[in-house]
Amino acid sequence: MKRLTLLLAMGCFSTMAWGQAGEFWFNYGWNMLDGSPGLGTLNPFTTSSNDITLSSSYRFSFRFNFNYKDHYGAEVGYAFNHMYMNFDSAATGGAPESEAMHMHQGNFNALYYPFTGTDAHIRPFVTAGVEFDNFVPPGGSSYSGSTKFGANFGAGVKVHIHGIWGARLDAREYVTPKPSFGFFNNTGSLWATEISAGVGVGF
Repeated sequence: MKRLTLLLAMGCFSTMAWGQAGEFWFNYGWNMLDGSPGLGTLNPFTTSSNDITLSSSYRFSFRFNFNYKDHYGAEVGYAFNHMYMNFDSAATGGAPESEAMHMHQGNFNALYYPFTGTDAHIRPFVTAGVEFDNFVPPGGSSYSGSTKFGANFGAGVKVHIHGIWGARLDAREYVTPKPSFGFFNNTGSLWATEISAGVGVGF
């Protein structure tokens, strides 16, 4: 009888403890640039803004979520984005080239859970927030990068798997001014879509 009571108590605690105070997540996914990813041109006498473009591949992130009310939360995060800077024949004077680069991203977001409280096993959410994006050129360092401030919004769902463990899916849209590396005709904003999945712990 004592053993049964202990097991029931442990089961209730593991369910109720999930996400009561906060959660720590690792996400991995894809960052897709939308719209016009052109960064400009090396030629000051042309109107082209797409001689040099950006393309993205994978991203991974660490996210720390605070739950301060049943339906409200906040998130502080860091993401590493792998990217490519592409030079067409007009920029190189020969064959097109592509060089790897990356972007560091920090964010602060508000989260809203419209349907569930902190003790639910499945928690859909919507989110919006601000971020900084540090674009590091090929062969450069964070100190030589171009830092821009932007905004993001999206939605997702968190699932309590067992004990302290959970999983999540995220879809977000990011907008930020284009990084400035001294190129001509460097105007406009970059739009990017994140699709990612993650695993985390609640406490």
